[in-house]
Amino acid sequence: MKRRQFIATGAAALLTLPLVPAALLAQDLPAPLDYAPGVITERLNAGETIFLDFKADWCTTCAAQTRVMDKLKAANPAYLDNITFIEVDWDTYGRSQMAARMRIPRRSTLVVLKGDDELGRLVADTREEKIRALMDTALAAATTG
Repeated sequence: MKRRQFIATGAAALLTLPLVPAALLAQDLPAPLDYAPGVITERLNAGETIFLDFKADWCTTCAAQTRVMDKLKAANPAYLDNITFIEVDWDTYGRSQMAARMRIPRRSTLVVLKGDDELGRLVADTREEKIRALMDTALAAATTG
């Protein structure tokens, strides 16, 4: 019995190994840029595709979104290579002219910009497939001219 239990436990442990590298990679991801007035215009004028993350440190929805985005970035380095990620501190800039002009309704809002266009947005959505779709929209815009 102990031999069977050992083999079963070992096999179960092997199944979890593919999950470990992605979790470790997420810890080594470069930090997004911090928003400051003028940075969006500067980066858009440079031709970059921008992924804005309106968040607050105390927001659990924001934390869930960050975990999903970090997982996706770790799994696909093309996101980091081609998209400029900018975190906007909701407590500082949530009532700013920029947020009002962009009609940002609340923290946990994710927005993709390229040139003069808003390509997509999610509000308070933590579903991996939705966040991946938004990141894929940004990647497509960044890599197709």
